[in-house]
Amino acid sequence: MGSRVTAVLLHQGMTDSTTRPRGMVRRKLWTPRHVQVTAEQPHTAEILRRLERAGVDDVRVLRSNRLMDLKDGSEREVDARAKATMAVVVAPPSAIKPQPIPPSADWRIDLARGCPAHCQYCYLAGSLAGPPVTRVYANLDEVLAGIGTHVGRGTVTTGTAARGHEGTTFQLSCYTDPLAIEHLTGSLAEAIERVGTGLYGDASVRFTTKFDAVDDLLTLSHGRRTRMRVSINSDDVAGRFEGGTVTFPARIGALRTMAQAGYPVGLTVAPIMPIGDWRAAYAAVLDNVAAAVDGLPDLDLTVEAITHRFMPSSKDVLQGWYPRTRLDMDEARRTRKRTKFGSTKYVYPRELMTELRHWFEDAVAVRLPGAPLLYWT
Repeated sequence: MGSRVTAVLLHQGMTDSTTRPRGMVRRKLWTPRHVQVTAEQPHTAEILRRLERAGVDDVRVLRSNRLMDLKDGSEREVDARAKATMAVVVAPPSAIKPQPIPPSADWRIDLARGCPAHCQYCYLAGSLAGPPVTRVYANLDEVLAGIGTHVGRGTVTTGTAARGHEGTTFQLSCYTDPLAIEHLTGSLAEAIERVGTGLYGDASVRFTTKFDAVDDLLTLSHGRRTRMRVSINSDDVAGRFEGGTVTFPARIGALRTMAQAGYPVGLTVAPIMPIGDWRAAYAAVLDNVAAAVDGLPDLDLTVEAITHRFMPSSKDVLQGWYPRTRLDMDEARRTRKRTKFGSTKYVYPRELMTELRHWFEDAVAVRLPGAPLLYWT
């Protein structure tokens, strides 16, 4: 790591020679090739310490809040370099204020924007402007303060009969996979402990991940106020379209480990695609999950189901990122709908959606009888 970064760490007293504990499983961890730091915040020092421990050498501490050298070269070169870049920035006011996020949770809290994975159906493609840099928020206190200001408010879980026991819920993975970058940020652990110890009152947080680096979360004071959900899919979908992520067995292994540590857990089946013999494929997925969680005491498991959809803007971006993709985004095979914001999205036709929904509702009830299907979309 550059001398400027080392100097910052020494000034903060944050240099670290910690080694990985013996016997701990070595996880697949993302290491950015480039890091740009624009934010001098209390949490910045912790991020810099973790970057040094991860062996990241190219760390640039900038004097302004503008990222540098992101748009040099061809479109493919720009995208590739951005995907390998992490930026440490200050969350703008629009990201600090919690936003409603039904049907998953009452509110959305963003720890970061962007993700290091290479999912060819990425839902972020149409919503994140500019090159796909992973932007980590250093003003963590301001970001998490939104939990305190919005606890007791909401329509998804707060005060409801079905999910009121969760308190006011805050989704942490709307614009990122927080576990994918947790070894570099520590932001997820901070959120878990603050909520778990009751700092913000009757609140809980939830996140979805395609990664398995949960070791550092197992001993946190989570108070069963964090639900870790793993994103699962059929082999046809995951094998074709989920680059840069860990395998299905690794994800389910992480889910089991978290449940053993007392965490509520969940499955996010997404995006559901009726490819090939999809009934047999998804049945196998649910059967494998059932086997993995069998016998766990006090298991709190939920299921969320999301079918594949896309917007014209996201289609254009994804085809630019992955020009050889085999992802089916043929508008003629879909139904055109308007979102609540007035934009256009393409979903499966009504008959197919009905068939998929009925099958999944029955399959989850039979194979995971103790796990409620929270919603279908």
